[in-house]
Amino acid sequence: MRPFLMLAGFLCATATAFVAEAQDKPVLTVLTYDSFISEWGPGPVIEEVFERDCGCDLRFVGAGDGAALLARLLLEGARTEVDVVLGLDTSLTAQAAATGLFAPHGLPPAPDLPVAYDDPLFTPYDWGWFAFVYDATRLAAPPADFVALGASDVTILIEDPRSSTPGLGLLLWVKAAYGERASEVWAGLADNIVTVTPGWSEAYGMFLEGEADMVLSYSTSPAYHVIAEGDVTKEAAPFAEGHYLQIEVAGRLAGSDQPALADRFMAFLHSPAVQGTIPETNWMYPATTSPAGLPLAFDWLILPVKSLLMSPDEAQAARGPALAEWRAALAR
Repeated sequence: MRPFLMLAGFLCATATAFVAEAQDKPVLTVLTYDSFISEWGPGPVIEEVFERDCGCDLRFVGAGDGAALLARLLLEGARTEVDVVLGLDTSLTAQAAATGLFAPHGLPPAPDLPVAYDDPLFTPYDWGWFAFVYDATRLAAPPADFVALGASDVTILIEDPRSSTPGLGLLLWVKAAYGERASEVWAGLADNIVTVTPGWSEAYGMFLEGEADMVLSYSTSPAYHVIAEGDVTKEAAPFAEGHYLQIEVAGRLAGSDQPALADRFMAFLHSPAVQGTIPETNWMYPATTSPAGLPLAFDWLILPVKSLLMSPDEAQAARGPALAEWRAALAR
């Protein structure tokens, strides 16, 4: 029994030392959306590289889709244990800033956005255009605008604007393109909608299972199918009104107990180690393009004739009326 007891004692001591070492590492908690930290998303790569560099424990916490991040912060307030939020976009930053929970990041503007963007609290890490994606083997001639879509029998899957940034982006897209006619456009689209999902992952999964003809996603989504699957059948439909632009951002919480580490992570988001992974993990355009350029498949993507984007304040003001128009149309 003595050798066993000695071995058990050694293993216990080793485990205790390992736990103590792990507990000695500073912990940085980053709140983000679920797809970012999936096994195919950028989260695992970012975690590995940042932890190796910082000697810390980077902990990602998933909270559904992008709009759910802000909802969680509003619920937790100053009690939150989150250090950094990654995954808000410009449709939510005005409301997020109004909470007083965020601290200035002190970083320079990202150089490769299609529009000028410089916010003292939120720094961009990627961007893209919202678009409806379809399977060209099932839908040979997709609608060319929202009016044509509403007049067709094409079925669509969309995300809930109350929990999803793509869902909210769609509301702002229609509002930016049609203004006072937005409610009319939604009335036309109501019968095309198969269902409204909580987030992007659910909607896109249903689309891939053949549940609808088109799904609200991004103009960059077909690149995934080309690069990861060798599948050239998925395409994004170019809309004549233009496409709404999404700029995804990160922000540091003012109440973080690891402010220096949080600032270091914010700067790290602009590094080649992160920006170089964005096109083939988050399937978006990077805020800073690497010297090697974008993957070849990005050359085949549609380029919108016009970029639509409201300022953060405009988006906040439009959100309530746009949501009311959407709910009224779907309630009929």
